[in-house]
Amino acid sequence: MHQSAVTILYTSDVHGHAMPIQYGTNKKEDIGLAKYATVVEEHRESEENLIIIDNGDLIQGTPLMTHYVKEHLDKQNPMVGIMNQLHIDAGVIGNHEFNFGNSVLQQAIHESNFPWLSANIINNQTKAPAFGPPYIIKTFHNGITAAIVGVTTHYIPNWETPEHIEGLLFEDAFDTLNSWVSHIRENEQPDIVIAAYHGGFEKDLHTGEATEDLTGENQGYQMVEEIEGIDILLTGHQHRRINEVNNNIIVLQPGNNGQAYGKVEISLTKDNNSNWMIENKKGAIHELTSVKSNQQILNYMEALEASTQTWLDQPIGKIDGDMIIHDPFQARIKKHPFIEFIHNVQMDAAEVDISVSALLNNTSKGFSSEVTMRDIVSNYMYPNTLTVLELTGKDINDALEKSAEYFTIKNNQITVNPNYIEPKPQHYNYDIWHGIDYTMNISNPPGERVSNIRYHGEPIKSDDTFHVVLNNYRASGGGNYDMFKHKPVIKEIQRDAVELIQTYFEKHPRVAATTTNNYQVVMDHN
Repeated sequence: MHQSAVTILYTSDVHGHAMPIQYGTNKKEDIGLAKYATVVEEHRESEENLIIIDNGDLIQGTPLMTHYVKEHLDKQNPMVGIMNQLHIDAGVIGNHEFNFGNSVLQQAIHESNFPWLSANIINNQTKAPAFGPPYIIKTFHNGITAAIVGVTTHYIPNWETPEHIEGLLFEDAFDTLNSWVSHIRENEQPDIVIAAYHGGFEKDLHTGEATEDLTGENQGYQMVEEIEGIDILLTGHQHRRINEVNNNIIVLQPGNNGQAYGKVEISLTKDNNSNWMIENKKGAIHELTSVKSNQQILNYMEALEASTQTWLDQPIGKIDGDMIIHDPFQARIKKHPFIEFIHNVQMDAAEVDISVSALLNNTSKGFSSEVTMRDIVSNYMYPNTLTVLELTGKDINDALEKSAEYFTIKNNQITVNPNYIEPKPQHYNYDIWHGIDYTMNISNPPGERVSNIRYHGEPIKSDDTFHVVLNNYRASGGGNYDMFKHKPVIKEIQRDAVELIQTYFEKHPRVAATTTNNYQVVMDHN
């Protein structure tokens, strides 16, 4: 009996983290591709049969990448450059790959020494996968073959700026994967089938209970349950840590921001007909704690990193008063000066007087008296642009009801609904409005919590119309805000939030911390 082994290493949702630091604080951290490169190098030395995959959301997410796109597009995309040096076998297109627009994505793909897989993102004209082959076959010297097929959450049109995805069709990821896996099994007959899915799980892997609305954004559970012929399912998108075996399929998800990576070890034996058979396989998630950074990668990143740090340290403006966020929950339940500042930036750019915004995550610290570029990008980490929609009074009411679902009552206290924390934190899906007055009573059942909505002191009627500014993610219905879909677009401001905030400070070098108490979040006291 001949025996052999194959090892798979993979990353997902690296989000621009090349360096072992957090840019918001500039503190060293055990994250990023410079450390992961050391892991890959060690495996290259010790493993004969190695497969390395990136599962998407690679090129967006840090100030480094924001700065690269703004100032250094004449150079190679650094995330691609590192993956080229790691000699990865394939990358998968993630939803955030589209954030910087088509030309940045096309440049990244052009510079890659590896294929980008996404079998379900189709070119409108040719009806073929838009970015590369639907799958690849890797053959090792001893004849073992592994198929790698990639698919991407097809929910992207619900989030992305339309011109960034022009000419593309997003076909159902489950259906596409199902048909390609059976095609691969019949026609290629590989020894190992690896499905790399930039998407996550819609149901609990143990109980099968739905963990979110079944919109099609995440279909990992259905893939594991219903697709015949997958050996390994690599997932991402939800930023979770998952290492399970379901239906004899290894199921992994390695978190986000390059904090950890997934590893699968497969042992195979050759049967009497000289066919390789999988005898055993096991998955693991490993953190990058106490891994040394790879010097070659640090050298490669040196000039861009120095340029990024100079940019981040630029003083941009001054705050009079207190705009620091001490408690993110309090900043949502009562109007906070930082949130009001974001509204003012949005209304100034859009020239309207009603604005919608969110506190994007719980690490946001707001602004101290001196504001640098670093403060801006650590508070606003998405390259969102702005859209002005025409909304009816009914749309506004429906949207406020959707936001009110963020809260629940526990032990006679208003608190965060656990659905917004598990399985994935979604604090960014609670919106705060400015330019209207309203009350949310959390004692009432969801859908009946919002009352007394007023604009300039007058009650809003359901068929009144208003011009409202929101970011492009929310304006396209992101976060299941379906009431915003297909609404008349009055204008689009195609500059990202960081740039808009910077421009606002150029106009107003000193900004006063102010709050307009235009809403209340209350409960009935028995």
